[in-house]
Amino acid sequence: MSLTKTERRQRIKFRIRKIVSGTAAKPRLSVFRSNKEIYAQLIDDVNGVTLLAASSRDKEANSKGTSVEVAAEVGKLVAEKALKAGITEVTFDRGGYLYHGRIKSLAEGARAAGLKF
Repeated sequence: MSLTKTERRQRIKFRIRKIVSGTAAKPRLSVFRSNKEIYAQLIDDVNGVTLLAASSRDKEANSKGTSVEVAAEVGKLVAEKALKAGITEVTFDRGGYLYHGRIKSLAEGARAAGLKF
């Protein structure tokens, strides 16, 4: 029997998480995508702590426009927060999603605002 879409994504996510890990100096930029919103957070896996987060639900994020444009704004927002906190380099965790569309837009927005990964 074939896997459902969520089961397939969960397997990919676990396979990625075996390799990708974050530290306090170079945290993991984790992305979650729902049908309406997009969320990003910087995680220190060594201490098990979320350092900062941004989403399309935040007041600072401009939630006007297409979903791809909103994802780019969230990427810029998380990068600005990270730079204020003194974080310049991260590892990108796409969360089992394809690097396409909103995920790609968020990553490019974060890179444009100054994050390195």
